[in-house]
Amino acid sequence: MPHLLLADDDPELSLMLKEYLEGNGFRVETVPDGRAALKRALEENFDLIILDVMMPGLNGLDVLRDLRAEKVTPVLMLTARGEDVDSIVGLELGADDYLAKPCNLRVLEARIRALLRRSELRPDPGENGPPQLVKVGDLSLHSGTRSVLLGDRPVIVTSTEFSILEILMREAGRVVTKAEMSEFALARPLSSFDRSLDMHVSNLRRKLGPLADGSERIKTVRGIGYQYLLP
Repeated sequence: MPHLLLADDDPELSLMLKEYLEGNGFRVETVPDGRAALKRALEENFDLIILDVMMPGLNGLDVLRDLRAEKVTPVLMLTARGEDVDSIVGLELGADDYLAKPCNLRVLEARIRALLRRSELRPDPGENGPPQLVKVGDLSLHSGTRSVLLGDRPVIVTSTEFSILEILMREAGRVVTKAEMSEFALARPLSSFDRSLDMHVSNLRRKLGPLADGSERIKTVRGIGYQYLLP
């Protein structure tokens, strides 16, 4: 049973979300503020963390920043409706996904399950499946351990960043549309004005840097999608 940490300072909302999620097969621990959230997130290996942005003590963005220095546990941010700045900053800091409050409970559950599926270790695909190891130039990706190596150096990526990088590397040299990336990496159709993919790609560019010759590694094809360039 997936073990979730829910951090929100609204007791009524927390209780409603806890009851709904526990009724659908999750084990949920709730905390009322950011300091408690960070403490529990660091001392316990939760399967996923739901963080409200606006909390007393430490806000959700502060918690996420400190958490990402230690762990890559999948994080879903809850933001006040219309607070696009918080959503963007959360993605820049390493959040895997976000939802505006008040959120539809079924949508929340679907987002959680999608994140959990992506964070699970993948079984050996066997002879008929795609290879677990993908190598393009100086970058290696292993889908079984969900690990990334730049040369000999491990690169720490979130679950969503890994999924985006995986489809780009498997299709290296080809332009991958945003619609394809959204279905594969976010497990949902591409929606208008959703900048999630752009922010995750920006994070990957920052973590991976350019190719050895100084040229860009991931190219933006305006209006279409992204392309992982062959060295």
